[in-house]
Amino acid sequence: MKYFLPVIYGLLLVNVVVAQELDPYNYSIQKTFRGRNGAVVSAHPLASKVGVMILKKGGNAIDAAIATKLALAVVYPAAGNIGGGGFMVAHLNDGRNITLDFREKAPGRAHRDMYLDSAGNADLDKSQYGHLAAGVPGSVAGLFTAHTYARLPFRDLIAPAIELAEKGYSITEEEAEGLNSERENFLKYNTTTTVFTKNNPWKAGDTLVQKDLANTLRRISKRGMKGFYAGKTAKLLVAEMKRGGGIISRKDLRDYKAVSRNPSAFKYKGYDVVTMPLPSSGGVLLPMMLKMTEQFPIAEYGFHSLKAVQLMTEIERLAYADRAFYLGDEDYYKVPVAKLTSDAYIKERLRLYKPDTAGNSKAIREGSVEKESEETTHLSIVDNTGNAVSITTTLNGGYGACTVVGGAGFLLNNEMDDFSVKPGVPNMFGAIGGEANAIVPGKRMLSSMTPTIVLKNGKPHIVAGTPGGTTITTSVYQTLVNMIDFNMSTFDAVNKPKFHMQWLPDILFLEKDFPLEVSAALEKMGYEIKRRGQIGRTEVIKILDDGTIEAVGDRRGDDAAEGF
Repeated sequence: MKYFLPVIYGLLLVNVVVAQELDPYNYSIQKTFRGRNGAVVSAHPLASKVGVMILKKGGNAIDAAIATKLALAVVYPAAGNIGGGGFMVAHLNDGRNITLDFREKAPGRAHRDMYLDSAGNADLDKSQYGHLAAGVPGSVAGLFTAHTYARLPFRDLIAPAIELAEKGYSITEEEAEGLNSERENFLKYNTTTTVFTKNNPWKAGDTLVQKDLANTLRRISKRGMKGFYAGKTAKLLVAEMKRGGGIISRKDLRDYKAVSRNPSAFKYKGYDVVTMPLPSSGGVLLPMMLKMTEQFPIAEYGFHSLKAVQLMTEIERLAYADRAFYLGDEDYYKVPVAKLTSDAYIKERLRLYKPDTAGNSKAIREGSVEKESEETTHLSIVDNTGNAVSITTTLNGGYGACTVVGGAGFLLNNEMDDFSVKPGVPNMFGAIGGEANAIVPGKRMLSSMTPTIVLKNGKPHIVAGTPGGTTITTSVYQTLVNMIDFNMSTFDAVNKPKFHMQWLPDILFLEKDFPLEVSAALEKMGYEIKRRGQIGRTEVIKILDDGTIEAVGDRRGDDAAEGF
């Protein structure tokens, strides 16, 4: 009886609330919200609705973030997760800024050359798919560490996710397409039958039931972190590793800890910007790019003007060249962060900028410094007491390693590919790395996730973040410039076409609907242009001076904004 009491309590509680506010079989996607009490923006409407339910129950933004992230682990399996990791940036109403690192770690048996064949060539299939691609998951540890700042019992926050997993929900057309596209990988990289495959193709409106995942969530509800990192769930995960040739051990799980870090905080145009430090590359790249931008009257150039796009492209190139050479987990490698973000270094790097001319990534390398990852998901939340939360979380690629832990129902990440598998060899996002991001047991792999909060007069003004692999930081950068410099509406800042330059490959990527006349002019300058599908799925909340909350879910997916 002791085992079932907390679970029954949680399920009874959520059944009452769900009956009133949440129908997992009939729901719509709301892209914008405007109100005063609180808002949640996430990759799935059901998860956003769960977050608002928690706010209405008296939870704060941290409570809502935990519940939303757990719901995403059920209703957005491509990236929402308990088998992955991520970062949290929060501003608390007592003035504190919190940054929490629950990034995955290399297992104890990992080693520098583990993905090289006998000839020394990189085997990217092993780093991107299947059991060997998985790092030690950090999401559950991150949620319990974040719960320190919450109000409600954890069982209340996990109860909606349990219900959604146990009873199922209707999938969207986009989710059906995702599951169908990965069918062969699900069949190839699993040792047991998964709920993500069936005989006939998935279609919008089909119900996805995940009973094994529901049972795993129940163990977490009852036992806390030990419900994941020890006991039956850990046993199932290690057994899955043994069946599939993976290397995560009971000790790896037992030893995992989420880490509180000092925020990456800096000034921009009178605002205070707070973002995630290393191992998030955004904690270095975002201040570098905005400080470079601050040297120019970009507001006068205008949004999507040739002059602004060319400048921002070259700023991105300069920053990403340094990313490839210098950035990694500071716990394992000395990274010259202070130098890279200093005013003197920013001015030195900008000497390489040539207006009206395409830069060349063979000529532009990392700067001189004295020695001293695309299927991710983001959620932004504010409450009516001054708390704000920005969380980016991931399995890395879509559906991670495409491997489900048999009997436990959750997908494993493929984050090991975010290490530098071999110096000079690009990962799945085309990012190049070196010694700073080499594989070491226990080390956290470099990330692009850039959850960000902008403060105005010490209070939350913008809460932003996005998925998108290496396009994450450039998307957040462009969103902030859109809002702060170009004074764009929140809706347009999120939804207008974006562009991306990451040094190598030396290609300027443009979304398909990017203005043709600007694209043609850039090509005349000498840029190699490549049109591509969506760049990111930005989730933004803006708090106006009168306290009104504006929330926008990106048009590029099922993203939804809810509030009250």
